[in-house]
Amino acid sequence: MIEARGLAYAYPGSEPLHLRDVSVAQGGRLLLRGPSGSGKSTWLALAAGLVAPSAGEITVAGQSLAALGPAARDGWRARHIGFLPQKLHLSEALSVADNLALVYFAAGLPVDHAAIARTLDALQVGGALASRRPSQLSGGQAQRVALARAMLLNPRVFLVDEPTASLDDGACAAALTLLQNSASTLDATLVIATHDARVAQALPRAQVLALDARVAA
Repeated sequence: MIEARGLAYAYPGSEPLHLRDVSVAQGGRLLLRGPSGSGKSTWLALAAGLVAPSAGEITVAGQSLAALGPAARDGWRARHIGFLPQKLHLSEALSVADNLALVYFAAGLPVDHAAIARTLDALQVGGALASRRPSQLSGGQAQRVALARAMLLNPRVFLVDEPTASLDDGACAAALTLLQNSASTLDATLVIATHDARVAQALPRAQVLALDARVAA
């Protein structure tokens, strides 16, 4: 569940972005649409608790983010949010399995190696691939590892930034099917920021939050 009311965010030296209100039920689907600069990535960062709004309030998975301090917000995010940024941010210094282990450290939980193996296997990037470095994976495999990392702790919300921007039609369809199936399995709310019309076609029943640079400025 997500409730956002009166949200605004100001980057240093810029006028604040004023973001439209929205309410999404648990397990729902929301598409953030709009041109570059309209606030799609900012909205995701606010919902993930990565930044605090200049005004307004957002409640995610039953938690008012304004009620959490920075340290508590980091732990809450690790436990309840599956965040997939456009850049996957997999550490090249670590194996695939160890990249997933970082999730447990962030959440303040003991590492569950069996759960890591099960999650990687479910997304077809387990076995021998688990010991590889991210640079030894194909682009599609790396995306699946990032999704495995995001879903490892059974999040209540998936926040996904431009997952199909560089994909051809076949890979786009596969990525969207994987995202929807993962969210459905966990009864998680799925939010996708995108400018790709193919995403709206693949999720015809999703709510759409149209962000407009003229409105957001």
